[in-house]
Amino acid sequence: MKLYFAPLTCSLSPHIVLRELGTAFELVRVDNKTKQTADGQDFLDLNPKGYVAALVLDDGKVLTEGPAIVQYLADLVPGNTLAPANGTWERVRLQEWLNFIATEIHSGCAPLFNTDIPEPTKAVFKQKLFKRLDYLTESLRHQDYLMNTFGLADSYLFSVLKWLPFFDIDIKGWAALASFMARIEMRPSVQAAIAAEEATLPV
Repeated sequence: MKLYFAPLTCSLSPHIVLRELGTAFELVRVDNKTKQTADGQDFLDLNPKGYVAALVLDDGKVLTEGPAIVQYLADLVPGNTLAPANGTWERVRLQEWLNFIATEIHSGCAPLFNTDIPEPTKAVFKQKLFKRLDYLTESLRHQDYLMNTFGLADSYLFSVLKWLPFFDIDIKGWAALASFMARIEMRPSVQAAIAAEEATLPV
């Protein structure tokens, strides 16, 4: 299978998951500006939405949307600890976390990337985001991960919280989140994924 990614985006999450699972895959970079892929394709032909991540299976099927991709990947490897079994209460809890991260953190950051939005308006978006960071801090104050062990939600949260410095937001203001980020960054899968993506950046 192939994972189409762009550095410094949420595609880092399925990249980490693939390495955690030890699943064989090919990493293919997408130029977010031109929408051209490193293997010579027009990314829009693979994903008309135009954004990463996209997972192309060996039979040519294409899956998009990070939360869907990571759950599909985890279900390929029975008995792994990244996701509870389908049909369990714990799996629903995982989906609750993935949706919260997608709608409140990921989408909450999106306007802050937009250079056309004036700073006073961005300040309003930041205040809403800060409330969500407060909630996460409370959730992580007495536990290392969002659920019992490191899992899909943690890889996704880590990937989007890495954007905060771009917005001049210092995560040290949320001590539990800062500890969470340091903890996740120490995982071999995370270090390998970041190194592989950084190797594709222009020198």
